[in-house]
Amino acid sequence: MDTKKTEISKLRTGELYLPGDAEVLREQTKCLDRLYDFNQTRPTEWDKRCAMMKEMFAEVGEGCYIEPPFHSNWGGRHCHLGDYVYANFNLTLVDDTHIYVGDYTMFGPNVVVATAGHPILPELRGKTPYQYNFPVHIGKNCWIGAGAVIVPGVTIGDNTVIGAGSVVTKDIPANVVAVGNPCKVLREINEHDREYYFKNRKIDPSILP
Repeated sequence: MDTKKTEISKLRTGELYLPGDAEVLREQTKCLDRLYDFNQTRPTEWDKRCAMMKEMFAEVGEGCYIEPPFHSNWGGRHCHLGDYVYANFNLTLVDDTHIYVGDYTMFGPNVVVATAGHPILPELRGKTPYQYNFPVHIGKNCWIGAGAVIVPGVTIGDNTVIGAGSVVTKDIPANVVAVGNPCKVLREINEHDREYYFKNRKIDPSILP
């Protein structure tokens, strides 16, 4: 019996594989056709986009919304969204394997979440370049600032804020503000944040849960 793995079977195992394989491209192109249709919708076609997301994504919770244009290697096929996830325009999901996003998480404009990488060894990036994929996990109630980049294999904990333009190369814990390239923890979310929402601007206590 032939036990040789197909290239498409390696997408979610972390093994090196050839992304230009005919079977991989055939399945990927089907997803990209749906993504193209999503991005051609009119601004008034909110309900249509929401319905399309349920077909495009692996999982979509209640009340999720993505502003077009939206870019994705597999059109959302390997993306799992919790409830009320919101993404501003130009979200790029390099979803060659799974991306998990928790409830109430928000993405600013131009965020990139990448699960795919290539070997450092140049001989494996030549005429037939190899690729590997590792999942990304983003917790509940996170805010990913504009222009942030999250690389393969990273986990971000619940409630964490990632500053605009950050490059997240390692895991970030829950309940912190993290910024920079490479992204590092700046501070914990604390009582000061329950009083002020921006510099000296105070939060109206009546709106707090």
